[in-house]
Amino acid sequence: MKKKLPIGIDGFEKIMTNDFYYADKTLFIKELLQNWGEVNLFTRPRRFGKSLNMSMLKCFFEVGADPALFDGLKIMQEKELCEKYMGKFPVISISLKSVDGRDFESASAALRTIIGNEAARFRFLNSSDRLTDDEKESYAQLTEVGASQGGIYTMTEKVAAASLKTLSQLLSRHFGQKVILLIDEYDVPLDKAFQSGYYDEMLSLMRNVLGNALKTNDSLYFAVLTGCLRISKESIFTGLNNLKVHTISDVRYDEYFGFTNSDVDELLEFYGLSSYKGVIRDWYDGYRFGDTDVYCPWDVINYCDELMADPDAEPENYWANTSGNDLIRRLLKKADQSTKNDVECLINGGTVTKTIRQELTYREIEDSIDNIWSVLYSTGYLTCRRRVPGKKMELALPNREVRDLFIDLIKDWFQEITRADSTRINRFCTAFLEEDVSMIQEMLSDYLWDSISVRDTAVRRNMKENFYHGMLLGLLRSQGSWLVKSNAETGEGYSDISIQTPDRVGMVIELKYADDGNLEAACREALRQIEEKKYAEGLKRCGMKKIIKYGIAFCGKACMVMMA
Repeated sequence: MKKKLPIGIDGFEKIMTNDFYYADKTLFIKELLQNWGEVNLFTRPRRFGKSLNMSMLKCFFEVGADPALFDGLKIMQEKELCEKYMGKFPVISISLKSVDGRDFESASAALRTIIGNEAARFRFLNSSDRLTDDEKESYAQLTEVGASQGGIYTMTEKVAAASLKTLSQLLSRHFGQKVILLIDEYDVPLDKAFQSGYYDEMLSLMRNVLGNALKTNDSLYFAVLTGCLRISKESIFTGLNNLKVHTISDVRYDEYFGFTNSDVDELLEFYGLSSYKGVIRDWYDGYRFGDTDVYCPWDVINYCDELMADPDAEPENYWANTSGNDLIRRLLKKADQSTKNDVECLINGGTVTKTIRQELTYREIEDSIDNIWSVLYSTGYLTCRRRVPGKKMELALPNREVRDLFIDLIKDWFQEITRADSTRINRFCTAFLEEDVSMIQEMLSDYLWDSISVRDTAVRRNMKENFYHGMLLGLLRSQGSWLVKSNAETGEGYSDISIQTPDRVGMVIELKYADDGNLEAACREALRQIEEKKYAEGLKRCGMKKIIKYGIAFCGKACMVMMA
């Protein structure tokens, strides 16, 4: 029986004890110890293995660690290192990904709960003969639960601000050994706070919690933090001189987050799926961390799992669907014509050169559209194809998955802005009823100019047609009284768009993409197809008294409309 694929499982112990597949990243431990840093921050996009690596560090270093978890893994070949470090340290490990709330009070309570739950793992401190009564009282303040507050930890904000430092001091005193501190998703509380309007309060709390734990803590052996963004030192890590930051641009540690080419080859061979390497590369590769080409592991694992059940399964947008993708929406909302041209260039397979700032505050993200490019790069929506002097990068969409996501969001954005102008859109739709070909063509050309088009020569024709199809469908569906069907079976085949109006006027619309730029020939081909496939017959059967037939051709931002 083959190993199970670890979908949604980021606990190292669970993976190793339940026979899940594991891409061996344990030499991360060796490199972390060799490139010593007292406080290490790793920024990587979501779903690239940050939490699993943090869990792996905890399982390796923590007192009472089970060496059997690492049997057969690369780190076990480093015998001296394992003897010196494995199972030798008290470890505090927290994830802040669930620190959320509509207001500061609920988010602060969520943070206290996470810290309180971690402190509660060390109940033996209550009876430790190495702690004084005062120290035991300090521990009690971290773990005290109020019955009247429904089991919520009652630590005050002052206690919470010093909580990680206090806990590390108590553990260090008990074990006679300095503490390793692991903080996963450190930037989530600030992101949530910014979105919900209590940023200043959360910033102050996080600055105190992290400052106390990382800056003035003699009980700290080393700390590792992970997140998606590198938050400006001035805003959260003030005065922290011992911080080593490792972003996706850095060569060090580049192969330890995400799947490398060899990781993917081994996984596909293990499951007998090597023949799918090309499609997996097209959809899920394309990231560049340091000097290493990287695949998104979440995508690869999910698609392989689908293929095990159905060898004909089509690739999907697994990574893209795990987030609200608000960053791209913000970019599109702020887009001037220059930005629209940049986005158009990207979805058509090109690159854009931008100055990249990898250290920002959340406020700065909103200040300038240039900063949004930096965040899109840091969070995995864009990747670096080439460095350009002056802190500039040549950026591209990494793969088919992210490209499709951009196209879908562009369609949504376009429909949002066009529907806001109801007078204009009603005039456009009325032109179809009035058989005003020149008006349809003129207004459709205007809409195309306002939008972002797909004209990349590497894209299959049907994908280009789908883009224009979706755009036109969105415009026509603004008429609530019309029955607008997409790819409906109206004759011997499927017409692109069919419409039935309350006045029993039926319309058949067939779209073509003119790869060679010959719009007139493409229109004639569309009309010929309507007649040949008898697309109008279905509308007649539905009782339409009058049938109007349109052939519409596109090429980039040019279009032509013809009637039968």
